[in-house]
Formats: sequence, structure tokens, C-alpha cells
Amino acid sequence: MRDELRARYGDERLPRYTSYPASPHFSGDVTSAVYASWLSTLPQRADASLYLHVPFCRSMCWYCGCHTTITQHDAPIDAYLTALRREIDLVATRLVHPLQVRHVHFGGGTPTIMAPDAFGDLVALLRSRFVVASDAEIAVEIDPRTLSPEMSEAIGEAGVTRVSLGVQSFDPSVQRAIRREQSFDRTAQAVDHLRTAGVDGINLDLIYGLPHQTVASCVETVRLCLKLLPDRFAVFGYAHVPTFKKHQCRIDEGALPEGGARQAQADAIATVLLAAGYRRIGLDHYARPEDDLARAQNDGTLRRNFQGYTTDPSDVLLGFGASAIGRLPQGYVQNETAIRSYAERVALGELAAVKGYALTGDDRLRADLIERVMCDFAVDVGRVCRAHGRNPGEILHAAPRLTNLEADGLVRINGNVVSVPREARPFVRSVAAAFDAYLGTSGRTHSRAV
Repeated sequence: MRDELRARYGDERLPRYTSYPASPHFSGDVTSAVYASWLSTLPQRADASLYLHVPFCRSMCWYCGCHTTITQHDAPIDAYLTALRREIDLVATRLVHPLQVRHVHFGGGTPTIMAPDAFGDLVALLRSRFVVASDAEIAVEIDPRTLSPEMSEAIGEAGVTRVSLGVQSFDPSVQRAIRREQSFDRTAQAVDHLRTAGVDGINLDLIYGLPHQTVASCVETVRLCLKLLPDRFAVFGYAHVPTFKKHQCRIDEGALPEGGARQAQADAIATVLLAAGYRRIGLDHYARPEDDLARAQNDGTLRRNFQGYTTDPSDVLLGFGASAIGRLPQGYVQNETAIRSYAERVALGELAAVKGYALTGDDRLRADLIERVMCDFAVDVGRVCRAHGRNPGEILHAAPRLTNLEADGLVRINGNVVSVPREARPFVRSVAAAFDAYLGTSGRTHSRAV
């Protein structure tokens, strides 16, 4: 691919397409009352997934794009957990029938910032309020720097099956520039404790495009990570949006690699992981060939949601905690972001949802098109349109961006099938954007496409 095309498409600011429409399009039209009505219509024994957000950390990493609060004390965490448990009860009582749960995800912040017994109690509450399958995947995001042996044991005892450990980079100069100093030995110790506790699924999260990062330092980070024998990697490009995340202003923009250097770092990481036997999953995940993600990609059942690529087939996701987003058949809901306001609402017996988005038929069609592009690097527009009772010509002829992408070699169009050539796959978000009817209308700055 020509360098000017790499620069043009790589520097585009686009949604990550973990949902469609993206969250900047949510509005206050979806109230807590609307959410309650949506919950009440879920069918008996419907399959669901649960997401629990724990928005606390001990220190702020300057690259972070998450909703989180810094605290050195446990009292705010304990108070928040009281509200979180209350919200779980409030949602469960609005369900006409118990939901069958096959996936649970704890995100943050740092979910393991809570006390070990509090974590065990929270999982027990979920099991009492929902029908959590015996083989359910229970996943937790972890900061290795603060993981204690006691919490590792609690995680194992609670039945957690998968953990994601943040690494980002082992380069000391990069770590200092993003205010996250984390040794390889400390990370390895965390992995050992978790495996001893019975957690089999180990994921590692990496970031490229950080200040002072180089191709060489990216390769060295991956080389060290491979010693830990993880099942999966998630490899994300740093999203520098200081107007949205004020703490990112502390990052020296002059030390950030430009688009071409970012792409070189992503390519170098991919080369090392593929050579080590991992399979590339979609845009930014890697997994061992025997992993469930790889099998889902092989059989065309790979999905994409707010946690990235997943094997989770459920169309019902209940989000708990401040700022948490959920999805129901009718649309998306998002909770109050401010922790105090969130806690006050649930203390009054109110659901915490304050905004969301009610899906239209066209939204559902485009969401399916975008998901298949992001997961399979190809989509049969005709097949998807037929499933929605639509004419594929309405979509293909109303997407002028596809014409430009085809001319530039980022897509191939054969009848109703749109596919992304292997060399253009790093730019798959640019292809997905061709089916986005709301592109450029939110006023929100998104991350770079690569």
C-alpha cells in the first residue's frame, strides 16, 4: 500500500465500533423508566451477559481513557460497592423471569482494588440473583502492580476463568512518560499467583503509539510477555484525546510517534506474535490456535462488544456501576457517570440509567454489517440485508465511501460481497465506517484508525 494511503487512512479519527451507534450518539431520551420497561419485556430464561464497572485506581496512568477515580483509602470503595450491590438488586427485581448468564466481566478502573472477601460476596450475589451457568466465563481486569496473593486466591475461589493483565509496555522510558512503572518480575509474579489459584485463561494487554515508544521497545515487550505463556493478547493503539481526558495533557505530545511510526510498531508486534504461533483475531486481538476466540473466528461466530472481540453470542448485556453501558434488544443504556450521583440514585431505589439509544431497523442492519466487517474482514451485504428485509442496493449504492476505498485498494467488491485484502486489514475501521450513517455527526473526537 502506498505511503500516502497509509497516512490518510491511518490518521482518520474513527469509532472503535464496539457498538453501533457509538456512545456519543446516546441521549437523555432513554431514561431509567425506559430502561425499566425494557427489562420487563425480556423473555423467560433469556441469555444475558453482565458487566460490572469498578471506577477506582490507586494512581492515574496518564494514557488512560477509562472512567476512574483515584483513591488511597478504602472507604469510598466500600461505599461504592454498597451502591453496586443495591443496583444489582434493583435490576433483578425488575425482571419478570431470571436471566441465564454465561459471561460476566469486571472492568475498571481496577476491579481488584476491593477487598478479597468483598469480591467473593459480589460474585455470590450475582449467582443468587441470576442463573449463572456452571461453565460461565467470569473475567476480571487486573493491574498486576496492586494484585495481592489474597486477592488472587479470592479470584480463584469465586470461579473466575479468565483475567486480563495490563502491561502496555515494559520499556522504562515509556513507563515513566505515562506514569505507570511496572516490572516484568512483578507481572510474572501476578501471573504465577493467578495460575496457582486455578485461573486458566490469561490475557495480556499491550499499547503501541505511546510517548518515546519505538519498534525495538515494542518487540522487546512482546518477547518478555511470551515468557508468561498467555492465551491471548489485546494490542491497542494509544488514543490521545486530551480534550476529553484532561490527565492526558501531562503526556508530551512531541514524544508521541507519528502515524507511520505507529503503524510500524503495530506491524512489528503482529510479526512477533504470528511467528510465535498466535492467530490474529480481528483488528487488535491475538490468540492461540486452540483458543475459543480462534475457533469462533474459524466458524464465523466471532462477536464484538464493549469488551472487544468475544465469543459471547448474547444480545443482552446488563451494565452495573457508574458509567456502565448495557445493551438490550431495544437499544443501549448508560448509567450516571458521576459516582456520587450514581450512588444517590440507587439509594433512592431508582435505576441508574440516565441516557441511551433506542435502535431503529436501519441501525440494526448497519450494526450487523459493521460487526461482520470488524470480525471477518468481509461481509455479504446481500445476506445481511435479506435477514433485515432490505435491498442490498440501498446500502451499497448509498455508500460513496466504498467507491473510494475500492479505488484505493482497501476493499474488493464482488457482487454484494465486500472484503478487505490482507494488506489493508489494519485499516478495517475505515472500511466499517463506510456503513456508518452517523459518521462525523457526533462532534466527538475519536482515536486514530491505526
